[in-house]
Amino acid sequence: MSQDDLDLRLDGYKPVNDRVREQFWHAVWINEDMFTPLAVHDSADDRHGYYVLHDRTATWGHPGEPQIVALHVQRDPDTHTFSFDRATLPLPAMAQSWLIARGCPQDSIRLPGDRGTTPADETTRALEERLMTDGDHFASLTSYTDDTSETPQTTVLLRAIDERSPQPFRVLLEETDTAAWTHTLREGVFPTFEAATEWWDRRWSGENIPLPMAPSAHRTQPPAAPARPAPVQPQRGRRR
Repeated sequence: MSQDDLDLRLDGYKPVNDRVREQFWHAVWINEDMFTPLAVHDSADDRHGYYVLHDRTATWGHPGEPQIVALHVQRDPDTHTFSFDRATLPLPAMAQSWLIARGCPQDSIRLPGDRGTTPADETTRALEERLMTDGDHFASLTSYTDDTSETPQTTVLLRAIDERSPQPFRVLLEETDTAAWTHTLREGVFPTFEAATEWWDRRWSGENIPLPMAPSAHRTQPPAAPARPAPVQPQRGRRR
């Protein structure tokens, strides 16, 4: 089996009930050969499997759909049954955050260096690190993934959970350099939903406008609980 093959370690296991069987069929089994593992961790007792996957079918679906799947498989060796939970998210760091919130050790779900593109600079690394552990402070409103242009990019709109935040809306912009096989990730801040969506519309209409920079990539206090970004409900953006 190559590293591109998905192994859920479910030989000898069956879904815990018919509802889980049907859900797992539609969520995983029907397109299992189209999932590329980016990061995988199985617990020492083999009861939990954590997966960051790239869904290659997304590129043929509704334009702009997120292409990263976070999958948590829960195995019961005593009854040889399993259940699962999954989320579709626009960025690997958000999928890692979702899995960390469900018990996966942070250092065990990092992407190996040969999986996907690598961060182009320290700003990208620092922001991805924060997203892995600080996602509980923001909810995802929408995203758009464009993998058809010369510079593939993913845009994500977030809203702060704390309503007292002076800059409650944030936009994440990931851009990929396919020649260097690297990516950059940047974060912009906005005081209102209208300001954020105006930038979004102008960007997707072809204007190369910069993001209003976020104040700092680091929090002064560690998060009280693991990150749990809300599942994304993608909307179609404007292609260039």
